Amino acid sequence: MHIGVPTEIKNHEYRVGLAPTSVRELAHHGHRISVQAGAGAGIGVSDDDYRAAGAEILPDAGAVFAAAEMIVKVKEPQPAECAMLRPGQLLFTYLHLAPDPVQTKGLVESGAIAIAYETVTDPNGGLPLLAPMSEVAGRMAPQAGAHCLEKAAGGRGVLLAGVPGVTAGRVLVIGGGVAGTNAARVAVGMGAEVTILERNVARIRQLDDYFNGRVRVLYSTVDSLERLVVSADLVIGAVLVPGAAAPKLVTRQMLKTMPDGAVVVDIAIDQGGCMETSRPTTHAEPTYIEEGIVHYCVANMPGAVARTSTFALNNATLPFVLALADKGWRRALAEDRHLRNGLNVHSGRVTYKAVSDALGLPFIPAEQALEISY
Repeated sequence: MHIGVPTEIKNHEYRVGLAPTSVRELAHHGHRISVQAGAGAGIGVSDDDYRAAGAEILPDAGAVFAAAEMIVKVKEPQPAECAMLRPGQLLFTYLHLAPDPVQTKGLVESGAIAIAYETVTDPNGGLPLLAPMSEVAGRMAPQAGAHCLEKAAGGRGVLLAGVPGVTAGRVLVIGGGVAGTNAARVAVGMGAEVTILERNVARIRQLDDYFNGRVRVLYSTVDSLERLVVSADLVIGAVLVPGAAAPKLVTRQMLKTMPDGAVVVDIAIDQGGCMETSRPTTHAEPTYIEEGIVHYCVANMPGAVARTSTFALNNATLPFVLALADKGWRRALAEDRHLRNGLNVHSGRVTYKAVSDALGLPFIPAEQALEISY
């Protein structure tokens, strides 16, 4: 299969779809790989590094899209990239379609086959291609929040770690999944007083055992959320409904009860955000203030640590890229229901129910689109 890797063009996005190690593995399997010139610059990888791994270098995105049968990216295609997709071409990347009608329309009109990293599943019910970036974003959230709490950044001037004789900052993490757990882990390491709100009782028990008393883990209700938000210096939103728009759990009224200069970091912003006042921001302009609260809602947080993120993501995606390339996408999707769960758009039709529900679009099951019979 001919695989194409364009340079990412989202604001301050430095990650790349395939690292040279992945290119070498794909070349070893007999596949042809075309990489856009300069695609790896953001992670310290040169065009010569890609050539040595077995890739050819093409001058621009147009050449890559025109040549490749499968496009491997990191972030959702921007409008200019959707316009370069063609019927039957395979796109494998993060999509986050539920809050994004413009991108969804572009993919539907392209006729391409779009598989989303974030909805591929595993036998344990996990999301193996979302998990690495959730780990990164989770670990970055307390760092970002701590900076935003500084007075010069608009915050209330609180040091999360505190100092002897002065209480530590209070951090509330909403959601105890991969992102929330990693956020809590780093916040505890920074010396903050941390509480996690979670609705899954089994997960609450796991978290309680994992943190061994260093973190309060409470059942999430409207009452507990209202009570804890008012005293938090930093609220980290880490809720996830796979493939669907995030629920708006923190209302504007709740934010009004927080002290001026408190901070919210909404990791769920890729799926629309879990705070009523959240809207996507960029690394160029990461924050805004609303209701006196500093909002950090960068939609591609892991892009700031692009080298770590690229290699972590490639560790997870490479087996699936190999399956799609070795078998062809039709056979790979037919044989692996977990990979098939990643199919969001097929030849002009939405094949992921949560996306169709969120955007009011017609839905066709992936099995029907692929004409799989059992």
